[in-house]
Amino acid sequence: MTQSTIDSGCGFRPRMVRSTTAILEFVLLTVAAIFLGLHAVHLRADFPNHSPWMDWAKYTDEGWYGDAAIRHFQRGDWYVPGDFNPAAALPVWPLVESVVFHFTGANVIAARSLAVAIFALILASTYFLVRRGQQLRWPGRGRSLAPAAAVLLLAVSPFCYAFSRMAILEPMLILLTLLTLLCASYVREPGGESLGRLGWLRQNLPAFAVGILLPLMVLTKTTAVFLFPAVAWVLFTRSGYRVRTALKAAWPAALLAIFLWVSYYSIVVRPHFLGDYRYLFTANDYTGVTSQNLFQVLQEGFADGMWIGQMMYPLAVAAAIVALLIRPRLLKNPLLPALLLWIAGYLAFIIYHDNLQPRYYLVIVVPMTVVAVVVFEEILRPREWGKGPTLSAALISTAALTILTVADARQTLDYVRHPEYTFATAAEQVRRIVDSDPSHKSLVLSISGSDLSLMTGLPSICDDFGTMELSDRVKAYQPGWYVAWNQVDDDKMDALTSLYRLKRVASFPAMDDPERNLLILYRLDPIPADTRRHRRTFHPATGLLQADFSHPEASAKPDH
Repeated sequence: MTQSTIDSGCGFRPRMVRSTTAILEFVLLTVAAIFLGLHAVHLRADFPNHSPWMDWAKYTDEGWYGDAAIRHFQRGDWYVPGDFNPAAALPVWPLVESVVFHFTGANVIAARSLAVAIFALILASTYFLVRRGQQLRWPGRGRSLAPAAAVLLLAVSPFCYAFSRMAILEPMLILLTLLTLLCASYVREPGGESLGRLGWLRQNLPAFAVGILLPLMVLTKTTAVFLFPAVAWVLFTRSGYRVRTALKAAWPAALLAIFLWVSYYSIVVRPHFLGDYRYLFTANDYTGVTSQNLFQVLQEGFADGMWIGQMMYPLAVAAAIVALLIRPRLLKNPLLPALLLWIAGYLAFIIYHDNLQPRYYLVIVVPMTVVAVVVFEEILRPREWGKGPTLSAALISTAALTILTVADARQTLDYVRHPEYTFATAAEQVRRIVDSDPSHKSLVLSISGSDLSLMTGLPSICDDFGTMELSDRVKAYQPGWYVAWNQVDDDKMDALTSLYRLKRVASFPAMDDPERNLLILYRLDPIPADTRRHRRTFHPATGLLQADFSHPEASAKPDH
């Protein structure tokens, strides 16, 4: 056999492996694209009923945190004094929504379409971030299936399907975090030679991008500060694990980030919306963690991670244990420690906040998925794969991935094939009733009022959060309708009964939470000031507390 024949044979196998791996990657990404497309089907449908995730956000958050954009296009002014105005502290999401609403008008289809587009960018950013981590760990290594595998697992996840279709803050935070880590991975050590002004700017472009993205993260969701250690670690690794060099490399990013945030606070918040800004923190400044229940909260917070996926979560935890305790050399991939810090940082917030809502876990589903994929790819690959992929490793990875995705894909397809519209239908019926009665203002008071505004266009104010006391807010804005879930709470009744008689008009079964599965519409009939009398009675038919505002000489009867 001649040397040329040997060389030819040796070159054939790597080409075949690369070609097969490329085909497998194309298949994985194609399936992921199909499931991504399914996210855009039935956008008016409710959050999946009878799912494992009982989250309050499906009644409120789509409206609350986009309220500035909704009100701007529906009422002409984004700010309602005394009401809940979270955009003062969290302006990024409503500003992005405003760009879309400029072309579509404020409506739920447009808002959720934007959410799906954000999820598509999350998948793309995940793909490039995983590839970047592998390039830093093994420069020149051949094609890997890990980026496509991570994208597919996220695309078919029923957990991601349920929450990434909602116009809430978490997907935007995930996207900005991925982009920040990606930009940080391109930050270079400060050059020793004289670069000139243009050369210095070019060298620090990734750092400037990080400096812009960091305040955007915080202005999307303030809990982004718990993700900063992950960004700091990537900057540290890009500086050769030297603290002094890392500080030199990071100072342009840090200085720009501080300047942008301070500018926003000084120019926008402090002179105009300081009360609303502080209120957002006051309303969320609570924790149920004590020295007595700390262990229980830790246990529940860890166990609730199963919301992410019955198979994915245990695999991610196992992968983290392998990387930290069994094969620590895996941490030479700078991406892995950063993702572990991302997970640990946000879990710390979840535990401290002790408000174990499933949507909070959405923020860690991307790093957990990537950690599992990257670690187990390393475990499955043969030793010689450090010089390039092998066909056997690619086939093993694909087979394992297929097993992982079947159950998730089946559940996601079930949600796609069986959409429900209970809340959407109830909102539309509320709109029709309100529009049919011109004698009452169309302004709706409700904890879900902002969601109703997004779905129907009805103006609303919130009955739960606001810088003004509810009784004062009711007097100031004089709503014509009140929408409650299941019952009228005592504090809401107290705020309303000084001005109105509540007339129950209609009720609509909606959603699946036992505490919030009946949407009740009340008409607020104003009571003349000279005939008001406060006496609360129990309504035997509805089981609700009612107030009688009859004339003192008249007989007291509950209002039906």
